[in-house]
Amino acid sequence: MKTNFVQAISVLLLLSGLSACQSASNGKTTENDTAQSTAQSDIRKSGTFTNPLFPNGADPWLEYWDGNYYLTTTTWTSELVMRKAPTLAGLADATPVNVWSSTDPERCCNFWAFEFHRLKGPDGYRWYMMYTAGKDGTLDNQHLNVLESAGDDPMGPYQYKGALMPDVWNIDGNYLEHDGKLYVIYSQWQGDQQLNIIAEMENPWTLKKDQDHTIITRPELDWEISGRKVTEGAEILQHNGRTFMTYSASFCNTPDYKLGLLELVGDDPMKASAWKKFDEPVFERTEEVFGPGHNGFFTSPDGSEDWLVYHGNDSVEHGCSATRSLRAQKFEWNDDGTPDFGKPLTPGVVVPPPSGENGPLVTRVQGQRYHLVNATSELCLDISPDPQDNRAIQRQCSATNGQWVLDPTTDGFVRLANREDSKFLGVADCATADNARVQTAAWRNNFCQQWKLQSGTDGNITITNRYSEKPLAIAGCSAAANQAVLQQNSDSACTQWQLRPVGNVVILSQQSGKAVSVAQDNNNIEQQAFDYKDNQQWNVVPTDTGYVSLKTDAQGNLCVGADDNAVVPGANLSMVQCDAATAQWKIRPAEGGGVMLLNRYNNQVMGVSDCGLAEGTNIAQQPDMKTKCQVFHFRSPQ
Repeated sequence: MKTNFVQAISVLLLLSGLSACQSASNGKTTENDTAQSTAQSDIRKSGTFTNPLFPNGADPWLEYWDGNYYLTTTTWTSELVMRKAPTLAGLADATPVNVWSSTDPERCCNFWAFEFHRLKGPDGYRWYMMYTAGKDGTLDNQHLNVLESAGDDPMGPYQYKGALMPDVWNIDGNYLEHDGKLYVIYSQWQGDQQLNIIAEMENPWTLKKDQDHTIITRPELDWEISGRKVTEGAEILQHNGRTFMTYSASFCNTPDYKLGLLELVGDDPMKASAWKKFDEPVFERTEEVFGPGHNGFFTSPDGSEDWLVYHGNDSVEHGCSATRSLRAQKFEWNDDGTPDFGKPLTPGVVVPPPSGENGPLVTRVQGQRYHLVNATSELCLDISPDPQDNRAIQRQCSATNGQWVLDPTTDGFVRLANREDSKFLGVADCATADNARVQTAAWRNNFCQQWKLQSGTDGNITITNRYSEKPLAIAGCSAAANQAVLQQNSDSACTQWQLRPVGNVVILSQQSGKAVSVAQDNNNIEQQAFDYKDNQQWNVVPTDTGYVSLKTDAQGNLCVGADDNAVVPGANLSMVQCDAATAQWKIRPAEGGGVMLLNRYNNQVMGVSDCGLAEGTNIAQQPDMKTKCQVFHFRSPQ
C-alpha cells in the first residue's frame, strides 16, 4: 500500500489539475486537450472524498459500468434502492431510486445485501440482482431471491425470476463463474455455526437439481468466533487467472467483524479440498474503524486500479445496524499474487478518486434515449454527419440519429450522452460568450459538459450549460436543417426544446419501482410489478407546443387522462379518449434523471396514491408536491 505521504502528493496533483487531461489509455493528448486543459482544471471538481462516503451503507455492492458507478446497500425495508453517478464521490449525494419493491407476504420484507452481476442468461447478457428477503415480523424466513433486467441497464426495469431455496434460511448470495459453469455461494446456519456453502446453478435464478451443496468455510479459528461462530458474505475476486474469495468472519454485532480469505487451488469448486484457507484475517479493525466487513470489489474507470468497498463503524459500541457506513479504498497486490487490502482508512483522510474518472472517456451510457426537438424548428438536436466534424446541429429526427441519454451527474445537472458517437455534449473550450460552439467530445468531468434541464414555456424545457449558465439555441432561430446549435443568452427566442422518449417506454415509479400499467379488467391506471406486459409499455406521442399523450399499443385509440376531465386533486386516472381535455401531459425533468408528468388542462401531476408500494396501487392526479411518489423514470423494455 502507498504511504500517506505519497497519497497526499497525489491529492495535491489532482487539486492542481496537472493530471486532468492525461489520456487514460496511453498518456497522449487527444482532441481539445490543449485548448481545454486550463479551463477544465479550474472548474472540475477534484473528485476526492473521505470515508465514510455516507451513513447507513451496510452490505454495499458497487459496479462501474459504461461510464457510471452503480451502488446498492441494505435498506431493511421492502425496497431495493440503487444510486448511480459518474464519480465515486458523487454517489454520496446521488438520488436514490427504487428499482424494485415487493409486498408478497412470503418475501416482502427485511431486504438485505443486494448484489447485481452481469451474466449471460438465456436471452443474452442481463443484470441479475440477487438479494435476501423474508416475511414481515421475523428474520427466521430470510432467503435469496433473483431479479433479471430487461436489457443492459443496471437501473432496470427488473422482472422477478424466483427464489433459490425459499423453504430454508439462506442469505448473502454471490455468483462464481468458473470453467464455463455458474455457481452460487451463500451463507446458512447449521447448529451454532454460520457457514458459507457452494452449489452449482442451472441458470442465474435456478439451482441444478439433485446435487450436493458443499461447505467451504466453517468458523473454527479464534478470529472467526468473536461473539458468535460466523462466516458469511462471500465475495469472489479473480485476478491474473487466480480465484480468491473473501468472507466476513465473527458476529457483525461486535467490533471484531473482519475479512478472511480463501483461494481456489483445485479444479472443482464443489470440492472443499479445492479451497485453501488463509490462517490470518486480511482486513480488520483499527483504533478508528470497527467491524469492517461485507465487502465488494470494483475496478477504476480506466481499469488500472482495484478497489475495495465495505461497511464499517466509527465506534466500538456500534454493531450490525444502521450505524454501519459506506467506505471505499484502493488495494494492491503482493509479490506472491495475493491481494493486500491494507487497513481501513481513518475517517477524514482525503482519498484521491479512482484513476480515469476525469477521462477522456468515450462510452455508450446506459439509459432511456430521447430526441431533443427544438420548438421553433421542430428539428432534433444532433451532431454533424461528417465524421471529421463534432459540432452540434439540428437535423430531421429519425430512428437512427439525434438520440441522447440524460445521465445525472451532481446537484441536479445531467450530461447529454450521444448514442451515435458515444461522446458528450459540451461547450468548446469552456467558452462563456454568446454563440460559442457546442460539440460532442470525450467525457472529461468538467462543468462545460453538464446541463440543467428546466421547465420552459408550454410543454417545453430549456437546456442550460452548468459553467456558462447560458442555454442551447438554434443559430438565427433558423428552421433549416444542419443549422448550428449554439450557446446563446437567455433572451434568445429559440431556446425551447421538447423531450421525446425514443421507442416504447416503461414508466417506473421512483417510490415503488413498479410500472405504470393499465388494469387488466378495466381501463384504470395503477402500478404493477414489471413483467413485459403490453399494458406496461407506453408510446409517448407528441401533440403540440411540447405536450404529449400517453397510450399503449393494446389501446391505441385511448390515452391517459382524468376521469370526467376532473380538475380536483385525487381524481382517478384511466384510459380516456385521446381528444379529452385531460389527455395531454408535460414531461418536466426532475433531479436524478427522473421526470414529473404535469397535466396540461388542470396542472395536477401524476402520482402514486398514498405513496404505496403494493401491487395494484392506484395512480391518480395530485397537487404538485415534488415528492418521490410523483417522480417517474422512463426505461426501455428491452
